[in-house]
Amino acid sequence: MRFLANLKCNHTRASFAKYAEILDANLSANDDVTVFPPFSALYLAAHKFKLGAQNFYPCESGAHTGEIGKAMLDEFGVKSVLIGHSERRELGESEELLRAKFDFAVKAGWQIVYCIGENLSVNEAGGTKEFLVEQLKNIDLGYERLLIAYEPVWAIGTGKSASAEQIENVLNFIREQTSAPLLYGGSVNVANIGGIAGIANCDGVLVGTASWDASKFLELIRVVSHRYTSLS
Repeated sequence: MRFLANLKCNHTRASFAKYAEILDANLSANDDVTVFPPFSALYLAAHKFKLGAQNFYPCESGAHTGEIGKAMLDEFGVKSVLIGHSERRELGESEELLRAKFDFAVKAGWQIVYCIGENLSVNEAGGTKEFLVEQLKNIDLGYERLLIAYEPVWAIGTGKSASAEQIENVLNFIREQTSAPLLYGGSVNVANIGGIAGIANCDGVLVGTASWDASKFLELIRVVSHRYTSLS
């Protein structure tokens, strides 16, 4: 099972170095873990986990104030990127920009974690599947390094996760659209990870709040792997 940690706007370089040290001391080379720290926290070092970028601009470099280009990510060996996260969409990232980022990442050969998900009003109106189909139309579902992360917007950072039955229903529907590995994200925590991991079409999780503390993230992984010793 894949475990992806979205650290969002958390961790300095110093605190992330400590975070990485804890993960490196407890993960094995066989664990499939990717961490997406803020760009300013990146530093050159070998880890037992992969590094990913929360955001980037579709360019090598250039006159793009405040943006992060491919040349900068290459310096740190970043080969995985998030695209389409609802928190980026809320900042105004259009379908056109998301497609440009997707196409650029494909040309770069990066692993793409493409996020989709409906808001509460769409969910309550019973329009989830139709909404997700429209989001998926924006990308090439045949890209071999694509992962699809289903993150219902109403469950992100709210502490209110979708039920295992709801998640299974949606992931089964997405599986009909693509053979890409499927992830779930949205208030994933130690209490619900067991049920989520048991869903047949769930290949992993994209974890937010519960991943910000390295020991708690390892505890979540331990629920699934049954291999980690207690961190005290």
